[in-house]
Amino acid sequence: MEAEMTEVLLFHHAQGLTPGVREFADTLHAAGHIVHTPDLFDGRTFASIEEGLAYIGGIGFDDMRERGVSIAATLPSDLVYAGFSFGVLPAQKLAQTRPGARGALLFYSCLPISGQWAFGPWPEGVPVQIHGMDNDPVFVGEGDINAAREIVAKARDAQLFLYAGNQHYFADSSLPSFDAEATELLTRRVLEFLDRV
Repeated sequence: MEAEMTEVLLFHHAQGLTPGVREFADTLHAAGHIVHTPDLFDGRTFASIEEGLAYIGGIGFDDMRERGVSIAATLPSDLVYAGFSFGVLPAQKLAQTRPGARGALLFYSCLPISGQWAFGPWPEGVPVQIHGMDNDPVFVGEGDINAAREIVAKARDAQLFLYAGNQHYFADSSLPSFDAEATELLTRRVLEFLDRV
């Protein structure tokens, strides 16, 4: 039996809508899914995470997140929301607060579901996968892994996948941080997720 097509709203990371992010989206599309990849930076890409974060900071993290959130208003409500690192901000907010979410895919980052920075509890019936490297100085070192573990502990359908390594943007084939083996496994898990949600 053919798997049902899933519609995905995928947000890029702080270096922008890179060729590697586009390639990842193309892989999901080739598997039969609809993938929207809005460019929150209006065509800009950055050579480093720091440069991208400086650009976001100049506009404002909240404003940039809301730019992503507002894009969803033009799309159906039964989406899977996905984000790479900075892109997790709009993706996770939408998954937690926009009714009808079909699922969430959070790559390299995760926001807490309790405390000061939370959008509230994880919504009932919204499956989620969280992916990161086990020695990533951002995902592990800055505590995102703890937020991910809280979601896994409290949500009915939540998975945390850790990959061996210390890279942050490990699934972007256009960057030096790319890890082909980890990305292959991540992609397989994502496609299985999209086929079942």
